[in-house]
Amino acid sequence: MSLTIGHIEYSNCTPIFTALQNTMDCSGYRFVRGVPAHLNRLLATGEIDVCPSSSIEYGKYPDRYLILPDLSISAVGPVKSVLLFSRVPLERLDGATIGMTTESDTSVNLLRIILATFRGFTNCFERTGLPLAGALESYPAVLLIGDRALRGSLEGGSHHIYDLGELWHRATGLPFVFALWLVRREAVASRPEEVARLAADFVRAKRLAYDSYPSIATQAPEREWIDREVLVDYWRTISYELTPAHLEGLRLFFSHAADLGVLPAAPVVRLFEGDSGV
Repeated sequence: MSLTIGHIEYSNCTPIFTALQNTMDCSGYRFVRGVPAHLNRLLATGEIDVCPSSSIEYGKYPDRYLILPDLSISAVGPVKSVLLFSRVPLERLDGATIGMTTESDTSVNLLRIILATFRGFTNCFERTGLPLAGALESYPAVLLIGDRALRGSLEGGSHHIYDLGELWHRATGLPFVFALWLVRREAVASRPEEVARLAADFVRAKRLAYDSYPSIATQAPEREWIDREVLVDYWRTISYELTPAHLEGLRLFFSHAADLGVLPAAPVVRLFEGDSGV
């Protein structure tokens, strides 16, 4: 039976999945494409086995998953694709109702931490699928992620733009881990060798991607709407590592999320370790 892998349809995943599919034997893998919120649901219900998934998904259900080592989608400073667009300066958003993406929970809860914990603001939040211009007519500020955020930043305009990765780093000095490569514990229990192979393939793909950004960008579907040089610069901004500093940032995020009642408690962070799976 093939391992079923969630493939997030965002530019930040393009390099690793391109390198994986172009250079590795993927005959034992089946790929399912979608946005993070959709793939989180498939992972939660066991319809896929492995996925780069919102960090908060692990925080909510740590007993379901293990984390593949040496892989993440993180920011050490700006990330360029998790952005708060605002008609007013950030300091004037206390008490405001803010529009939020429907595509990710991690970024939404990061914004709550930045506003409530770091700045002492009290805000309300509403999900919206409106395009940027329409959202800013309905709300003083709106949070977008992924390609919608990238597109919005490239369009320009008179609004203020705040990078949540940068705001987190200024406050904590730590990386922010937006996504982890999660594997269901059932997949580890039933197919540990296949999971170990996939974990190694992903790390090799990551390293190959680092050296191949310009060539990957030439063929990337994102080239329909973003310049090659801008795309390469975006990929080089992202951290795909999972170092001790990344794990410290992850644990701090979980701690703040628990303080706000988003999580019942900060979970123990457990990595997949080869055949043992613990």
